[in-house]
Amino acid sequence: MRRSWAISGSLLLAACLLATGASAQTGSEGLSPTLSAIKKAHTVRLGYRESSPPFSFLDQSGRPIGYSLELCEAIVEEIGVEVDDPNLKIDYVKVTSDDRIDAVLQNKIDLECGSTTANAERGKRVAFSPLMFVAGTKLMVPKASNVQSLTDLKGKSIVVTKGTTNEQAIQAADKKFSLGLNIITSPDHEQSYQILVDGKADAFATDDILLFGLIARHKSQNKFRVTGDYLSYDPYGIMFKRGEPQLTAVVDRTFRKLGSNQDLIPLYNKWFIARLPTGERLNVPISLQLEEAFKSMDDSASANN
Repeated sequence: MRRSWAISGSLLLAACLLATGASAQTGSEGLSPTLSAIKKAHTVRLGYRESSPPFSFLDQSGRPIGYSLELCEAIVEEIGVEVDDPNLKIDYVKVTSDDRIDAVLQNKIDLECGSTTANAERGKRVAFSPLMFVAGTKLMVPKASNVQSLTDLKGKSIVVTKGTTNEQAIQAADKKFSLGLNIITSPDHEQSYQILVDGKADAFATDDILLFGLIARHKSQNKFRVTGDYLSYDPYGIMFKRGEPQLTAVVDRTFRKLGSNQDLIPLYNKWFIARLPTGERLNVPISLQLEEAFKSMDDSASANN
């Protein structure tokens, strides 16, 4: 299901936000605050989400896994090169949509490895990796529901996960179209999904890929469907501390190495096309925009010939 995004202005914004072309500092100049702390502790703290498949979620044994976490683990390897410590340990720290930005700002985590949208507002507070996915807000509704778009929910209840761009998108649309929605918030995507399952809301609004992931994870294809026009444009990135050019350069270098080694698309296919470790399969082909973004990260000689 390839998507067509006719939002050139938003793509330009995303490119500006996600650009990480800063050069790394040399060892003689010392390490940036985050890298210095990592070197001292011999540990990198990765923020993960419990229920954002396939980006960041728990396997059957309760271990954090996912596409975003695998990208973060590649960044950890590059951090090890930068701080001259190839045996860095990883500490997995649970975050939610509501506290993930504060976790970065308050130095509780070094990298946030979830399903976080990079936008101008957030870019004033935190930094983001190059583009790793493109999503947008849609609706999950029961299969028997007559709802085809947000306007069909006029006067009805909709659940959103607190602290997400989806919450902002629904609030803005509610005001714009005078829908009189009863907007319910929950702390986590899994709980939002359960509110819909329990019949306490008529729809659940979040990024389309997360909706497909939840439906696949719960094997509820016969119970729910995803519908509606895109209500937001959401370019995802790995989030980390702003104002540290050396850390930014390490993150950027990781993506360029993955791009030059032709690893990014196979990694995407592992989590979005192939069967997940938890058994389900999403079958979501890579979008043209993301494929082009990955190709632009290829610095190999063959890519420039």
